Amino acid sequence: MDTIVERRADVQREAEFSPEERDAVYRCIATRRDVRGQFLPDPIPDDVLARLLAAAHRAPSVGFMQPWDFIVVRDAEVKRRVHAAFAAAHHEAAGMFDDGRAERYRQLKLEGILEAPVGLCVTCDRERTGSVVIGRTHQPEMDLYSAVCAVQTLWLAARAENLGVGWVSIVRYEDLRAALGIPPRIQPIAYLCIGRVSHFFARPELETAGWLPRLPLRDLVWFDGWHRRTGHEPLLDALDRSTLETNRPE
Repeated sequence: MDTIVERRADVQREAEFSPEERDAVYRCIATRRDVRGQFLPDPIPDDVLARLLAAAHRAPSVGFMQPWDFIVVRDAEVKRRVHAAFAAAHHEAAGMFDDGRAERYRQLKLEGILEAPVGLCVTCDRERTGSVVIGRTHQPEMDLYSAVCAVQTLWLAARAENLGVGWVSIVRYEDLRAALGIPPRIQPIAYLCIGRVSHFFARPELETAGWLPRLPLRDLVWFDGWHRRTGHEPLLDALDRSTLETNRPE
């Protein structure tokens, strides 16, 4: 019995993060950026890209259905097709903002499709494990959220590898399907630009550009119901004290 207890204790110790490992994870989260214009042409070695894909494949998924596929894009002509799809949507999007913001929108760099050495399209196969899936019976969109978890997991792994990632969402799904030959039953989730970068910004680019500010976290946390507070929650004070040091330069 003592041996079993000791083995369990050893397993638990191996599973725990040291303070240094914990801090590295939080730093990775705090310094992750949506990269658009800082990509370098350096190729990504296959072993590094394999680690990113392996990390994404470890993401949580509803009913363990693992609904994702990953289309690696390196061919210049394929990138041009994706960029053309972006350009059409980008032109349409500019007309959706009011006059003041439309011009600012046009000046923003919002993708690195041609510059990044690797593009990656993450998709969701909504029928992968059949029509009835644990966890999807009453929230059928959970497979889509699972694929998004794969995107975020890969994004953080890329940051740990000192690689930048940019998510290109200004593109019509049908145009992305056409550019990449994706079947109609498969849902595109994200087109990512991945590569080494000249630098990581200290703050998100849209925040730096004055497009929108970061919201105070204490304004978004409630207790035991929507917009409920008693006024005596010490967690709110802890939120004010807790930072991830996002302003530290790289």
